[in-house]
Amino acid sequence: MMVPTPNRYALVKGASEGEFLLNAFDYALLDAGVGDTNLVRMSSILPPGAKRTTVEEMKLPKGGLIPVAYGMITSDKPGTIISTAVSIAIPVDPSLPGVIMETEGEMPLSECEAKVRKMAEEAFKKRNRELKEIISIGAELTVKEVGGVFAAVVLWYE
Repeated sequence: MMVPTPNRYALVKGASEGEFLLNAFDYALLDAGVGDTNLVRMSSILPPGAKRTTVEEMKLPKGGLIPVAYGMITSDKPGTIISTAVSIAIPVDPSLPGVIMETEGEMPLSECEAKVRKMAEEAFKKRNRELKEIISIGAELTVKEVGGVFAAVVLWYE
């Protein structure tokens, strides 16, 4: 069976606390609007010509297999700042693919987002592509008990 190439994408983020690490991650997915889907982690290429939309407009099927490039981190160390971010380098030429990068760590969101944007820029330089823009999104949380953050580029098709 051939899987259709996604032609739409959305950037999402979420953060939450939970009793356990996996619950904190799950609740961050819910906060991002993708908690009732099965995320299929993919390598980080944005299909040529894909259009930006919102996850609500995508009308993702409950329980569906959803392609996504994401960063996430959980922690059970109270007081720790955790963050994750994703970025997309979009080419000037819409017939070429874009590049998605993701990162996470124990750092402020500003540092995490600067890093992931630099990663996208470097990936485009290596590909010798003219860069139109870099867009990014991220999430940060100061852990109270057990926390998790999630940021992603969700891909879908019409």
